[in-house]
Amino acid sequence: MARRKHRWRRWVAGVLAAIVAVPIVVVVVLWPMTPSVADARQLVRAHLRTSHSAQLEVLPQPDRVASALIATEDSRFSQMPGIDPISVVRAGLATVTGSGDTGAATLEQQLAKNLYFPQDDGLVTKVKEAEVSLKLDAGYSKDEILRMYLADVYFGHGFYGLPAAAHGYFGVTPAQLSWAQASMLAGLVQAPSAYDPIDHLSTGRQRQRHVLDRLVATHVLSAAQADAAFAAPLGLQ
Repeated sequence: MARRKHRWRRWVAGVLAAIVAVPIVVVVVLWPMTPSVADARQLVRAHLRTSHSAQLEVLPQPDRVASALIATEDSRFSQMPGIDPISVVRAGLATVTGSGDTGAATLEQQLAKNLYFPQDDGLVTKVKEAEVSLKLDAGYSKDEILRMYLADVYFGHGFYGLPAAAHGYFGVTPAQLSWAQASMLAGLVQAPSAYDPIDHLSTGRQRQRHVLDRLVATHVLSAAQADAAFAAPLGLQ
């Protein structure tokens, strides 16, 4: 009986060691095989030139869209080093079980995909995206990552980047966005066409409600403030 317990403990210790060691080995092996991310700012500018969109030079104040994005897409953004271990484990289990729930990507992972792997998919690409996410987090401040993300992301209806989306949907600058407008824009990045408030206002409003609920859950807004934002006019162009 004691010998069986000893074997069980050794097996558990081995599994735990593998869980810790395998990701470290993968990171070390693939680090020199993935982009350096030193050109991330240049890639953002190139994307904006292609779409004829304005550059986002600094984060708007107040930065309501970023707050809404973090609450909805990556609530541990400020604490995580580019990847979220909880989501990584969930994605790994989904790959093994075939459940389809691959976990939410961090903002760094989304930026890495947009800049370096826009047409690629699959397990190997996901691993590379995670590597590049770590590099982005190591090479840039969180504010700079947010600025690049907001400058580059597609908000639907032909609007690339926050300045184009704020002006195109609402006729305002990013700093002038209300919570109603910011929560609508933050909801678009998951599925820009499906939630486009000009073509699909009903589904866009459902997504906006989810974003506002996440802002309440992360203590950015009170429930009363979220309800007021949902009731406020959007001022769509």
